[in-house]
Amino acid sequence: MKKKHFTLLLLLLTSFLLAQETKKDSLQPIQMQEVIVIGNKAQLASKQSKTLTSIDDYLQKSTKVDMLKRGAYAWEPLINSMPTERTLITIDGMRIFGACTDKMDPITSYVEVSNLSEATISSGQEGACYGSTIGGSIDLKRTRTNFKTQKWNANFITGFETNNQQKILGSAINYADSLVYVDVDFMYRDAENYKAGNNKEVLFSQFKKRNFSATSGFKLGKNKLVEGSLIYDKATDVGYPALPMDVSIAEATIASLKYEYAPLESIITHWETKAYFNTIMHKMDDTKRPLVPVHMDMPGWSKTYGYYSKITAIRGSHHFLVNLNSFYNKSLAEMTMYPANPDENLMFMLTWPDVRTFYNGVFLEDQYSLNCHSSLKFTAAMGSHTNKIESEFGLNSLQIFYPNMKAQKKRFLKSISSNYNHAKHSVSYGFGAAYGERAPSVTEAYGFYLFNSFENFDNIGNPNLKNEKSFEGNAYLGFKKEKVNIKIAASYFHIADYIVGKPDASLVPMTIGANGVKIYTALDYATIFNVSFTAEYQFSKLLKWNIQCVYSQGKDHQNINLPFISPLRYATSLLYIKEKISAEIILQGNAKQTHFSSIYGEDETPDYAIINMNLGYKFNLNKSKVHTKCGVENMLDTYYSTYSDWNNFPRPGRNFFVNVSVDF
Repeated sequence: MKKKHFTLLLLLLTSFLLAQETKKDSLQPIQMQEVIVIGNKAQLASKQSKTLTSIDDYLQKSTKVDMLKRGAYAWEPLINSMPTERTLITIDGMRIFGACTDKMDPITSYVEVSNLSEATISSGQEGACYGSTIGGSIDLKRTRTNFKTQKWNANFITGFETNNQQKILGSAINYADSLVYVDVDFMYRDAENYKAGNNKEVLFSQFKKRNFSATSGFKLGKNKLVEGSLIYDKATDVGYPALPMDVSIAEATIASLKYEYAPLESIITHWETKAYFNTIMHKMDDTKRPLVPVHMDMPGWSKTYGYYSKITAIRGSHHFLVNLNSFYNKSLAEMTMYPANPDENLMFMLTWPDVRTFYNGVFLEDQYSLNCHSSLKFTAAMGSHTNKIESEFGLNSLQIFYPNMKAQKKRFLKSISSNYNHAKHSVSYGFGAAYGERAPSVTEAYGFYLFNSFENFDNIGNPNLKNEKSFEGNAYLGFKKEKVNIKIAASYFHIADYIVGKPDASLVPMTIGANGVKIYTALDYATIFNVSFTAEYQFSKLLKWNIQCVYSQGKDHQNINLPFISPLRYATSLLYIKEKISAEIILQGNAKQTHFSSIYGEDETPDYAIINMNLGYKFNLNKSKVHTKCGVENMLDTYYSTYSDWNNFPRPGRNFFVNVSVDF
């Protein structure tokens, strides 16, 4: 009966929003999402500091994003100082879940800069379009040629970095005419161990990666198209110097089929429906590590089937968006321990006990233009979330700690937000409030003896956890003139039933050398505050200066610091562009981390500052366009680590790089 009521409610809401008289207003809604351009397009090559850097480096340009680093590869994005349990990351709207219990495979690791056009970063409940979130979302949007007059394009890219001897090779072929477009892209990276400042080698920091991407669209009519896409990504021999294990292979296949329809003379402006599937396999490995007391194999698998159907419409001053979305995920991970004595029995555990997650939800948005200067934005989302343990062995294991637990757990998730935005002459400002919920992750609810090397504890999930609940406030103030652009933004999150691990002295750890066992529980609440300042000054058409400062603070209900909360971080750059030449100098750093959380394994990290420089030149070679970029990072070879470096492992020292892109 609940399902029938839920479906009826969705239909009524959709009908109410769309069954209206057509009347389009001239004012476009104010978009508050932050967009970071990633695509390696010819016209952008001269403006990027390092065109062939990782996705992670591009995302760090946002004031809302920082990266938690466990090695030189696959960093974990933090949005508004919150890790991936509390955030949402999608690729073209597709839900994807990593297969690693240690979060060595964030979703950002399965795409490449060469096949992405931009990253849309939404803060808090503005990011709830594709599912529940607390901190916000990142949607990675892939490059699409679209229909045009018949044309072929080809691109070749290559790069080299001295610090870790990284070799980069890639190519792309694009074809488009009035009926069809095809985009094919390949990227290869091969890196050895890198060296920290003072030429100190960081062992187990090597990696190899291959990424293939293909997208093709076909026009069915004047206002209809169908598009298929495929991503295949494979990383091998990936070292993680901050962790006790490396990765022998991480492999992902991501496929989708999409239908787009743009009705003519209708209040509906666009209707997009996509069905998708992805499968991920991940194997942790310690065979290359010396002095391993007990060898372990830790493979993991994740499969996700999903769809979304998104409609945009305009009625008078209202700009509507409705998104129906659903996914079904299977997460399984296991661990086998091989004792040094061959006469002893192997030890086997299901660390993720074949958990099936089924989600159905709807997201509603209305941007209402009050006048030519002001607008109101309302969003609401509802979703049913069901977890079920399919493995009887895994269920029996968890019932040791929770004798009365059931195999299935159902939850209902809700969110709502409201924002006011105003822009007139040189001044813009806005403020808003929101409420949202999220379900515990598979690790938090069903993890079984998962070792956290940062805290040095084994962790056990808790299926009885309540939904986390976030009360959010945000505001911004901006000033923009011909040569100057300044913005101050702040957000505050009060998160009730905040999920953390708490030590249980009655339990014995499984990992040799661990300090004990933690069981996930919920604090009464925690608070997170973020404030950012950005400024841009255009001295002339040739010279531009940028500055960015971000400060965050996180406390629990007992005024204890939360982990991985950034101290004051800053970056400033001076960019010069004249016709074919570009040059840039960048200063970036952190203040000392004094508000650390020792109970979560943190310690004080010193302040640091590094200098980067780059130089670009573009020219024509016959009919080809060549873009070159060379530079040096950490020019003074500073030895440093930051609050977000797992177990204080050091960052790379001086690194010279060269990137070359040739467009045919």
